[in-house]
Amino acid sequence: MAKVSLKHIIGNKKELHAVINSLISQLKITTWVEDEKEILLLGEKSKTEDFSFPIMLGNDLIGKVKGEKGGEIIASLLTQMILKEAEKKDLGSEVLNLYQELNVIFNFTEKLTETIDPDIIAQLTLEQAIHSISSHSGVIVLWDEDSRELQIPAMAGEPLFDKKNIQENAVLLLKIGLSGQSEIMANVNILKETKVIDDKVQSIMYAAMKVKQRIMGAIILAGKEEDQFSAGHLKLLVTLALQSSGAIESALLYEKNIKVAKEREEAMLKIHEVTKKFVPNEFISMLGKVELTDVRLGDLVEKVVTVLFTDIREFTTLSEKMTPEENFRFVSSFNSQLGPIIRSNNGFINQYLGDSIMAIFPNSPEDALKAAIGMQKAITELNKMRISKGRLPINAGIGMHTGPLIMGITGDEHRLDAATISDTVNTAARIESLTKHFKAPLLLSQETFSIILNNHKYNTRNLGGVRLKGKNKSINIIECFDGSEAEQFQKKSDTLAHFKEAMFRYNDQQFENAITFFETIIAMNPNDNTAKYFLDNAVKYLQDGVPKNWTGSEEMASK
Repeated sequence: MAKVSLKHIIGNKKELHAVINSLISQLKITTWVEDEKEILLLGEKSKTEDFSFPIMLGNDLIGKVKGEKGGEIIASLLTQMILKEAEKKDLGSEVLNLYQELNVIFNFTEKLTETIDPDIIAQLTLEQAIHSISSHSGVIVLWDEDSRELQIPAMAGEPLFDKKNIQENAVLLLKIGLSGQSEIMANVNILKETKVIDDKVQSIMYAAMKVKQRIMGAIILAGKEEDQFSAGHLKLLVTLALQSSGAIESALLYEKNIKVAKEREEAMLKIHEVTKKFVPNEFISMLGKVELTDVRLGDLVEKVVTVLFTDIREFTTLSEKMTPEENFRFVSSFNSQLGPIIRSNNGFINQYLGDSIMAIFPNSPEDALKAAIGMQKAITELNKMRISKGRLPINAGIGMHTGPLIMGITGDEHRLDAATISDTVNTAARIESLTKHFKAPLLLSQETFSIILNNHKYNTRNLGGVRLKGKNKSINIIECFDGSEAEQFQKKSDTLAHFKEAMFRYNDQQFENAITFFETIIAMNPNDNTAKYFLDNAVKYLQDGVPKNWTGSEEMASK
């Protein structure tokens, strides 16, 4: 009950003063009023003090009425006045406390709306609790269902809580702060024994943090004085706990949603990165799309490109000595050597065809020729390593052709595929197969070679015309030997003039002269298998005659 001053009541209430004086006159007694310190407040002191009547407020002495008998009436009246004044004070104090509490809650609510970070919300809550409630330290503990551990997102005030010991005594906290109850602890010794709190702590109060009947954690406050917390303090702490619980839950849910969205985005990016390896991004770009998900059945584009094919020679012989797994690893290793060279020269791999590769160069045929030369050199280095390990060397043929190509998405609504449809593809594949026929590892069509700017800087030999199976027109075939091993490159360079003369004689059906030139070339370069091929043909035509309507073009009976 609020403390009230007797002097304040008698001095400020003139009517009461007059009433008491009138009552004393009517009673015809000598009496006076003193406060608890025996200071005269009303009447005149007399030497006669037969009676002394206390004026009480609960257990507290407020003053006394002294003098003759009959003064008890005055004491009773003043006691009633004191009680009424105390009640008014209590009511006013309660209203003020309620207003202050509402003001705290309102301001706290505004602060919570300014952030969506669960740790910041926890820290704001704890700081507000310590500021509004007389306490020396505080901590917020949350139970993590996923890790089955206590999390401590906020600590404030003096270091009266031990974070490590709190986490190690999760079972104890589950019985206390995480029990779902909110209370002022009567005995804090168990927390001291486990070193959860410092020995200086004398008072503990905690409030459960709940969301839809689920206990998510607790706010725990500590004080260094006995009986430091009141029921009013607990009421306010419970309110702060309930308010912050919803905010922290929403923040955690938001955080979780962001995490899930991020993981989903990362998964999609990973899927996108993987799909790009199956369908080249360049293919998608040529269709005018950005992502694989943008393509639709029937999307297509026509463009002039250079198509390159490469194939491992005598792969069957090699594979017979390997298990299926070794075969697979061998082909994968071979492809992994050539793929980067294609990409570094502005090309992209359209298909891996077992021991073959089909690549497309959309910008310039020179990109394809540079890639082919680089691939030949890479195979030479690979063979050095294979030979050093006692393995057979690899021989590969490379052929290319330039022309129009339709690229598009074919299939049906359930199965789409990136397809290339063009006679250019067929011609490039046939030219690659001619490397076996002419025994030359790198061949390109005249159409490709003629549109390469400054093509004179490349070392080439013209192998004449070839009419592919199923074609009416012949195409001219060029051999490029820039990618040959150093010794073979030098010898082909040294015999280049002889080869040009030999081919002129050969195409002009001057087979005797052609044979002479070819024999000279072979004498200088016994490993020139292309010269041997034409020498054999010249000898056959000289002995048996040329086929009817022969123009120098080779007729390919098979693909």
